[in-house]
Amino acid sequence: MIGKIVSIKNGVVYVNLSVNIYQVDNLIGKNVTFANRYIGEIGSMSSTLMEVNLVGEIINNVFIPGNLTMPPFGSDCRLTTNEEINLIYGVSATADLIKVGQSYIYRDYPVYLNINSFFSGHFAIFGNSGSGKSYFVSRLLQGIFYDARRLPLNTNIFLFDAYGEYQQAFNNINQVNSNLNYRVFTTNLKDNQYEKLFIPFWFLTVDDLCLLLDVDDLRQIPIIEKALKLVRFFCNSTGDTKNQKNDIIARSVLDVIFSGVNHNEVRNKLITILTKFSTDEINLDVNLTKGGWTRSIRQCISIDETGKFADIEIVINYLEQFCINDFELTLPDGSFMYTIKDFYNSLEFALISEGVFSSNKVFDYANVLKVRLNSLINSDYVNYFNCDRFITKDEFLRYLLYVNGNMKCQVVNFNINYVDDRFAKSIVKIYSKILFDYVTLLPDRASMPFHIVLEEAHRYVQNDLDTKILGYNIFDRIAKEGRKYGILLGVISQRPSEVSETMVSQCSNFAIFKMFNHTDIRFVEETVPGISEMTMSKIKILTPGNCMLFGTAFRMPILTSVDKPNPTPHSDSCDISRTWYV
Repeated sequence: MIGKIVSIKNGVVYVNLSVNIYQVDNLIGKNVTFANRYIGEIGSMSSTLMEVNLVGEIINNVFIPGNLTMPPFGSDCRLTTNEEINLIYGVSATADLIKVGQSYIYRDYPVYLNINSFFSGHFAIFGNSGSGKSYFVSRLLQGIFYDARRLPLNTNIFLFDAYGEYQQAFNNINQVNSNLNYRVFTTNLKDNQYEKLFIPFWFLTVDDLCLLLDVDDLRQIPIIEKALKLVRFFCNSTGDTKNQKNDIIARSVLDVIFSGVNHNEVRNKLITILTKFSTDEINLDVNLTKGGWTRSIRQCISIDETGKFADIEIVINYLEQFCINDFELTLPDGSFMYTIKDFYNSLEFALISEGVFSSNKVFDYANVLKVRLNSLINSDYVNYFNCDRFITKDEFLRYLLYVNGNMKCQVVNFNINYVDDRFAKSIVKIYSKILFDYVTLLPDRASMPFHIVLEEAHRYVQNDLDTKILGYNIFDRIAKEGRKYGILLGVISQRPSEVSETMVSQCSNFAIFKMFNHTDIRFVEETVPGISEMTMSKIKILTPGNCMLFGTAFRMPILTSVDKPNPTPHSDSCDISRTWYV
């Protein structure tokens, strides 16, 4: 016995010591037992008083985490026995487990996590740069394939690799079993080793295009929607599509004619429209006949000496025959292919029809879309939307998950190191939305789990304008709804305070490495459920490679020394001694 309970307050037990602490070494962090049942962890102590945080109970030789009941006042306190430690750290013989390290306090005890408990919910890994996050992620994912008792053939892990650190960490999983495969898509356009990351442009929805074009005004959304509805007429000129394109051009020209502005302005707009957008039936050089003489549309809209059109009525009568009464514009359904340049043409037409050239107010918020899209088209980033053949979303997903069409790939690594943060954020969100939309439509809910692991998550999972502009943020939506559909997030960040609070609050498991930024520490304390002041005090003084693990996959918060992954990620710090000195 080392003392008796003298006080209990807010789950903390205060023990009056009956031993000389100067004769007992290394008590801080160790476990103690009250009344042969209640298990606690020593937090702090003086020469006469010890503070203990309750962590669980042993009932019928089973450790039950939590502190719903308190030990009797005045109970004896003793160090927890080896048999009791075995019950606390012991693992089920039937569960699927991964060994991630060993207890920092009890070095002889390995630390395992329950695969089902950990990966059935969202998880977060936080810590300063160099604290060991990349090693933990590599060891965690390697453990699925190296340590699991069963072959995880149907695993679907999509890893967004911010710095290309993980490419070497999973290259040998095929050596574990020939049915396991790892695949890398890179944003390095000059890389000949890995396949280039790409998204077929016709996959992009209105919301995706809003992200890609940095929409910051709600009035821009209808323009993008209209452009998307028009795009089929700028990539196809046969059959009904041709008739519908004539309808759209005719209506736009008629709208301008009847707009009520002065004739010179109308003429200029008509020339602009019919110069940029025309068909064989509707263009400036089409000849119209009236009363035995023939004039082109260009001649008919010329201005005479009185300031009037030469013959606008014949143009109106001609155009009205192309208007289809039952024609309705609809958004693309993914059944046909179009390019980013096709969309540029349809956007330009949508802008003209919206009056971008006749209103400075409209021009200010609308034309910026064209400028941004044109900038994208003229940059190297346009290569990520090139696809030389038509492919459906189902076929695209199979392409990502299968090597050579028939070998299942368990880990897909997207190396996004070679694009800027703004574009990387758009890519990550678009991919995540494609995955989310896919799993929500599965007839058998949660039958095909997807795990999206985001390195440097503070760059992507932020409190953006998405909620204001689109009504939602895809990561917040996945955080709140993804679990029931089987799409889960893993966020890895050195700046948790910059990560969406909604996302963090929905996580079920945490690995917290050393942090000393006051803002980040306060954010974790306020956002992470069930984290104690004693746990946070340990996090501040952790050394690299050690972390605090807690959540549904662990019986209690465990201070853990993480096992070194093999092979390691390419995340080592710069070796100054080796590089500076000859």
